[in-house]
Formats: sequence, structure tokens, C-alpha cells
Amino acid sequence: MEYDHEGPQVPTARGPLSEAVGAHLLGTGPLPSPEAVAAAPVYGDDLQLALYQCYELHYRGFAGVRPDLEWDPGLLGVRAGLERRFLSALRADTPVHGSVADAVGALLVEPVHGEGVSHFLRDEGEWWQLREYAAQRSLYHLKEADPHAWVLPRLWGRAKAAMAAVEFDEYGGGRADRVHARLFADLMTDLDLDTAYGAHLDAASAECLATVNMMSLFGLHRSLRGALVGHFAAVEITSSPGSRRLAEAMRRTGAGPAAEHFYDEHVEADAVHEQIVRHEVIDGLLEQEPHLAADVVFGIDATGYLEERLGTRLLADWRAGRSSLRTPLPATHRVREEIPHIS
Repeated sequence: MEYDHEGPQVPTARGPLSEAVGAHLLGTGPLPSPEAVAAAPVYGDDLQLALYQCYELHYRGFAGVRPDLEWDPGLLGVRAGLERRFLSALRADTPVHGSVADAVGALLVEPVHGEGVSHFLRDEGEWWQLREYAAQRSLYHLKEADPHAWVLPRLWGRAKAAMAAVEFDEYGGGRADRVHARLFADLMTDLDLDTAYGAHLDAASAECLATVNMMSLFGLHRSLRGALVGHFAAVEITSSPGSRRLAEAMRRTGAGPAAEHFYDEHVEADAVHEQIVRHEVIDGLLEQEPHLAADVVFGIDATGYLEERLGTRLLADWRAGRSSLRTPLPATHRVREEIPHIS
């Protein structure tokens, strides 16, 4: 019987759902019941980790887990139940704009006095907070662009060509040393973080898990291809200004050249990607499938909703002087010379 030897370990359970899913992956216990799926808080640690475990089988899997469990009927049934609860909650809780133009227009407006995570890290973030932010974001960035690649077979024409062009850039334009996941691993090295894929899964918050689970949910379902395009648009349109602030945070704290380069790269690349996504991916999709407009709006706004939840959690913890992680990072002994921020 074949088992995966690479990949992260099955994560530590956060409740009965994730414990049962983890036990099934390892062949040591039954799957959770539908009643257990229905009882767990939708945005809580247990349900979000259980769903993340299911989705990870479609990426690199877990060490000691059989690869064929990716298509295990019982596990897929549990995943479907988790997905229904998550998607229903997102549809119920996300305030949505009235049109694609309104949703995209809102993304293009930068508030004069921003109060988000990137503003905080740029202006007053400390070394330990930058490390925590990178550890949380590593759940996505170490597989950057992979969830979005699922949509390519579901598109055609202008939308497909433009989406493929952006993805090609994300994967380094054919150069392994420029793949964005590789660049983020280099950033993590500058921040004295473990760069192994999935190394920070146990430490990441439920709010962070939810942002990555949403990408997988949208990407793995053809019926949600419009939502995936909306989500991708939200990421690309907001990335450039946010990355500029994070690059400044890395420079101010003396994080290192690779840490600065990752965000500098996104300032430039995503400014171009924004135009492609707006005018070719979205417009191309809706030219062929205008009935998906509401799904595009939902994808944009659901992304904003979950990112706001994550930002609120991070800032509340940091401003209270406590860690945003479930488990602390190993101490770093490198000294950073902080450079004062100049507005």
C-alpha cells in the first residue's frame, strides 16, 4: 500500500471534527458523523481545520497518508457537508455590492487614513509581529497561485488566456528561482522561520485557515468559477498598495533583502496583473457567461469579508501585546536595526 513520505504531518486536532478526519487519514478511526459536522461553529478552529485537511489532499497531502484518499467516497461526503456549511455561512454573512462595477470600484479606492494590517506593520509593527504575519500567510504563500490554477480548465477564450498569463508570472515565468512560493520561502528565511511546507499549520488561526479554505472551495468547484475569478480579482487589485506598505515594513525593521524583494516584486507585478484581471479575465468571462456576474461579486466581497475577520483578529491580539498564533514561534537570536518610518 502506497503512503506519502513527503509533506507535513497530519496536524494536531482542534476538536472532534478535525480529530476524526485526522484519524481517518491515518487509518486509525472513523469519519465524523453528519451531526458532528452540523454542530461545529462554522468559522471555528475545528471545522476550518477539518476542511483544510480535506483540501490538502488535493495539493501535497500529508506524510503517512495514502494518496488515494484524495478520492475516498466517505471523506468526500464529509467534505461536502463541511463545504455546504462554510459556503452557506459566507453567502449569509457577506455584504455584497449591487454590481461587478461597484465591487471592483470599491477595491480601487484606497482610504486616506488606512487602519489595516499592512498599515499597522508599516508604521509600528515589531519584529515578532512581522514573523507571525509571515507564518500565518505561509499557509497560502507556500502554494501561491495553486488554488487559482484549478479554474483554468473551467474558462476559455480571453478569460482563460489572460488567467494563464497571470499564473505564468506567479510561477516565475518558467524560472524556478522566481516562483513566488520560492520567493516567500526566501522571505521566511530572512525572518528566521521554518520554510517547510505546512510547518506553521498547527500555529495558524482559524481566521487564516478560512481565507485559504475559501480559495480551495472556489477553485475546486466548477459551479463557483465566477466566485474564484472574483476572489482572484480582489487579491490582485489590492495586492500592489498593500505590498508596498509591507515592503516598507520589512525595510524599516531591517528584515533582509529577500523579505523586501518578495513584496517589491508584488508591487510591480500585481499593478500589471490588476489591469489584466479587470479588463481581460473578468470582462472576458462575463462576455461569454454574463449570468456569472453575481458570483464574481460574491467572490470579491467574500474575500473582503474573510480578510477583514483575519485583520481584526491579528490587530486585536497585537495591540493587546499577545501572540496571534496558537503556538509560539521559536525564539530568534538575530538582531534587527529598526529604521524610523518616514511618512
